[in-house]
Amino acid sequence: MELGLVGTGRMGAAMGERLLDLNHRLTVWNRSSGKTQPLVTRGARLATSPADVASASEIVLTILTDAKAIDAVYDGPEGLLAGNVSGKLLIDMSTVAPATTRALAERVRARGAGFIECPVGGTVGPARDGKLLGIAGGSAADFARAKPVLDQLCRRVDLLGPNGTGSAMKLAINLPLVVYWEALGEALSLVRDTGIPTEKMIEILTESSGGTNAIKNRGPKLVTALRDGAKPEVGFDIDGMRKDLRTMLAVAHEKGIELPVTASALESYDAAAREGWSSRDGSNIAVYRWELSRRSR
Repeated sequence: MELGLVGTGRMGAAMGERLLDLNHRLTVWNRSSGKTQPLVTRGARLATSPADVASASEIVLTILTDAKAIDAVYDGPEGLLAGNVSGKLLIDMSTVAPATTRALAERVRARGAGFIECPVGGTVGPARDGKLLGIAGGSAADFARAKPVLDQLCRRVDLLGPNGTGSAMKLAINLPLVVYWEALGEALSLVRDTGIPTEKMIEILTESSGGTNAIKNRGPKLVTALRDGAKPEVGFDIDGMRKDLRTMLAVAHEKGIELPVTASALESYDAAAREGWSSRDGSNIAVYRWELSRRSR
């Protein structure tokens, strides 16, 4: 199948590798062109613009940072919607506010194309292995067209409702995760300086009600980060989590509700960013909190 991929950051590149492994013909574009090189080396075609991707592809997948990036990629004289998209299908996998997704869906359909949102749960490893969790929103007809490709990227993909539902659910999924890393760091600070080996702390937390799938997956790497100061491979960085936290709070404000724990977590993530932790894996907020407890002595 002729597929297009716009957005080749960590997640986009990993999904691109998966699609190439499955012998799809892939056309790629990214605002920072250097990030496309590994995929081009593996056989992907480098497009000259998003419009070029649209014209060359039956289905285009986009995975972008935020609403501003979506506008830059989809709109304008060389944007996706300036290409030949009539009758084609665009799948946006970005984590953004539901209102952003609904507005994008309207613009895409006005150009005669189908549209599905499908943000995903999971990080780089699951993306390479086709084991993401797909959270889709859109029409049943567009979902049926998208599903063969999404099934190759996801261990499970569900259509939750109209456009906006997938984006809302993705924010709901990410909220406990980003709050958890802060809570874990606070928990660890209570037992720091007790003489309990770091490995044992993480092991017991993992086996207790204080454990989640997140710590089961990242626990060993957290141990080395806490004990040795190692910087593990980045799956979802602190800056990305800050963006999601701000989006959650903006959506809550629109709904007239408060998210006090989320707001507090954002303060901690922002503080870590000010101290140079922006590009570290999000789980390292726990390490940041651990380091703060050391300073307080």
